[in-house]
Amino acid sequence: MMSHGGHSHDHDHSAHKHEGHGHDHSHAHAVTADSERRVFWVMLLTGGFMIAEAVGGILSGSLALLADAGHMLTDSASLALAWFAFRLGRKPSDARRSYGYHRFQVLAAFVNGLTLFAIAGWILIEAVKRFVDPVPILGVPMLVVAALGLLVNVIAFWILQTGERDNLNIRGAVLHVLGDLLGSVGAIAAAGVILAIGWTPIDPILSVLVALLILRSAWKLVRDSGHILLEGTPDDLDPARIGAALRGAVPGVTDVHHVHAWSLTGERPLITLHAVVNEIADQNETVLAINNVLAERFGIDHATVQLERGCCLDGGHPEQDRDPDPMDRGAAHA
Repeated sequence: MMSHGGHSHDHDHSAHKHEGHGHDHSHAHAVTADSERRVFWVMLLTGGFMIAEAVGGILSGSLALLADAGHMLTDSASLALAWFAFRLGRKPSDARRSYGYHRFQVLAAFVNGLTLFAIAGWILIEAVKRFVDPVPILGVPMLVVAALGLLVNVIAFWILQTGERDNLNIRGAVLHVLGDLLGSVGAIAAAGVILAIGWTPIDPILSVLVALLILRSAWKLVRDSGHILLEGTPDDLDPARIGAALRGAVPGVTDVHHVHAWSLTGERPLITLHAVVNEIADQNETVLAINNVLAERFGIDHATVQLERGCCLDGGHPEQDRDPDPMDRGAAHA
């Protein structure tokens, strides 16, 4: 017998019994809509000020401002991608995409992380050029534009931080805005030093520090989104611990194996598993109990459960397949 969400299928060729999903995703939809609005407003703020900062960087001769303006330009494109990902994620599932378009959010986060690497590389290259061939920098225009940029970025950062923090798409947008914010802080500091003592090398030096901070954030974003795209096991889900919890909490379950956990998005873990039950266990009650344990203890509300009596139907062994293998999805379907 197999259960997917609220569906149950008898593998002993007896009657099939189907029940509708009992999960309410209205809250998730509301959260996603809120995140979409936040990303849209931040996209407008970032794109609008990027033009002013680019002009200020050219007039003042500041690499820090130009670097931040370049960052904001790619940020605007990345935020537009993130916003589009939310819009696309609202499309319903169909026969060809049974999970819908939610995974596009993760793909957008991955692409945003890669653009952060490119931005940091460009800043480092330009900083080296400035060390080799210094240019005069006007401190006052640089300070004014950088201060305004800091204000804009603080507002944008607040808009995103007060939203959904676990969403990878939002995290990617936050990291882009944080990079802009750090760039503005660096530009303000550089402008202060230039106005105080006239030492212009501080401009590329602080630009390098900002680039290194961007690289660190970019690596974490690419690593986390790449892990989801490769259908890796979520960090907070241990297949062995899940199996032990089900054996201990669900009456009639004698063994759990073929446990495969992965994520559709950072907030939507999925799981498939085989559970061996004794001869007196009621199939429907057992599936319901398993789903309850998965939801209450591990936050999993979308599971595919295959019930077996006596031994594994596909020849597996209880001690095998403890590590998730996303290629083994014979039981998983939408």
